[in-house]
Amino acid sequence: THRGEAAQAHLALVRARDLLVRTRTALLQHVRGTLKTIAIKVPSCGTGTFHRVAGEYVTEALKPALEPILDTLAEIEWKIRAFDRQISELARTTYPAAARLKKIGSVGPLTSVAFVLTVDDPRRFRRSRAVGPWLGLVPRIEESGDQSPQLSISKTGDTYLCRILIQCAQHLLGPFGKDCALRRFGLRLCERGGKAARKRAATAVARKL
Repeated sequence: THRGEAAQAHLALVRARDLLVRTRTALLQHVRGTLKTIAIKVPSCGTGTFHRVAGEYVTEALKPALEPILDTLAEIEWKIRAFDRQISELARTTYPAAARLKKIGSVGPLTSVAFVLTVDDPRRFRRSRAVGPWLGLVPRIEESGDQSPQLSISKTGDTYLCRILIQCAQHLLGPFGKDCALRRFGLRLCERGGKAARKRAATAVARKL
C-alpha cells in the first residue's frame, strides 16, 4: 500500500531538509579546509553562526572563492529554519501520533514526524518489536554449520530514519540527556567496555526508541 499524496509530500519536506543539512555540512567543511591551507583555524561555533564567524577570517585573496559559499551557507541556514517551523507545525496539527512521540526524551518534531511518515500504517507490523529489524537496527547473522556468529547491524532499512534515531540515542546517552529508564539501560551497555561499546549502546537504544 502506497502512502497518500499528502503524506508523501510531507515526507518529501523532511527529506529536503536533510539534503540541505548535508549540503551545509559539506560547504562548511570546505570553508574550514580552505582556510586551514593558509594556517587559519576558524574557532568552534554553531552551524547557524558559522558564515558570520568564518567571514571575519577570510583573507582578501580568498574572498572571491569563499564569500559566495558563505552567502550560500547563510541562505541554507534560513531555509533549514523555515523547514523546521513547517515540520513542527505538522507535528502539532496534522499528526497527533507525532505529538505523543515528542514526549519521549531526546525525540523532537523532526524525528517524530519522520518516524510516523516512514512507518505510515503501524498495523502492518504484528508487534512493535518487528520495527527494529525492519529498519535494519539488528545484527546480521552468518549461519555456518553449528555456529551463528553475530555481525555488524544490517542497515537494510530506511537509512535516513535509522540515522536520526541513532542521533536521538546518542543525545540521550550524552551529557545533556535526561535521566530515564532508557538512558540508564544504554549507560549500562556502555559500561561493558570495549571500543565499540558506545556504538552498540546507541544502536540498542535507537532500536528501543
